[in-house]
Amino acid sequence: MKRIPLYCYLLLATIGYSFTAAAQQKTKPVNTNENNLFSAGLASAFIGGLYDAYYPYKQLKQHGNFGLGAPARLDGELLVFNGHLYQTQSSGKTTEIADTGKTPYAVVCFFRPVRVFKHTGTLNKAAFYSYLDSLLTNQNGIYAIHVSGKFKLVKARAFPPVEKPYLPLASMLDRQHFFDHADMNGDLIGFRIPKLIEGPHIAGYHFHFLSADKAFGGHVVDLTAEDITVEIDPLSSFTFDIPQTPEFDHFDFAKDRKEEIKSVENGKKQ
Repeated sequence: MKRIPLYCYLLLATIGYSFTAAAQQKTKPVNTNENNLFSAGLASAFIGGLYDAYYPYKQLKQHGNFGLGAPARLDGELLVFNGHLYQTQSSGKTTEIADTGKTPYAVVCFFRPVRVFKHTGTLNKAAFYSYLDSLLTNQNGIYAIHVSGKFKLVKARAFPPVEKPYLPLASMLDRQHFFDHADMNGDLIGFRIPKLIEGPHIAGYHFHFLSADKAFGGHVVDLTAEDITVEIDPLSSFTFDIPQTPEFDHFDFAKDRKEEIKSVENGKKQ
């Protein structure tokens, strides 16, 4: 019986190790949360009147630690910052809430800024958005944006809770409550969404405010910023969860709601 040389055993062992390593590499799970914008529900459906909560906050936090949305029955505004959930009610009062509830609509990501910019001086809303446009050069890019610093003024809003039968959001602008936050440090949490995914998302800029003491907030309607730091996280994919409800099954997506969305974002009829 011939003996197999030692170098043959070493060669076979090396081949086996390489094959095993390659197999393990191929089967390594992919992190679907990396640079992904996740949406629970669709913006057009929410703005069209689907305010019943269906998506658990605990599950939402598995998809992101940064974002915004709405509480059940349109009871104010929702903000997600550093993994914490904050609700701003129609009084303007903001509190951290437990993750035991559900949302009808929210958009989140895991925020990992890759670019940081500082701006000294005063910027009104138009100048602020123009400044952001100069930083976000990919017109078809999805961007998560965190702005911190001092704000001379933040005009925010929130809706009171509503009862069925629900009306589209643009039909209830007379119910929204406005509040001015003056000379206050805080954070803007938001996104710039490209036109290519308008409908499931709200195209353009969308920000919610949270004061530094976490006591005030709301959907941003107007602002004057001073001495701010802007952190940018470009996102490379998006996913969304489709509500499995009878109301969603029969919702009319054929209707063009672009003007409604503009009215809701700006807090007034266009």
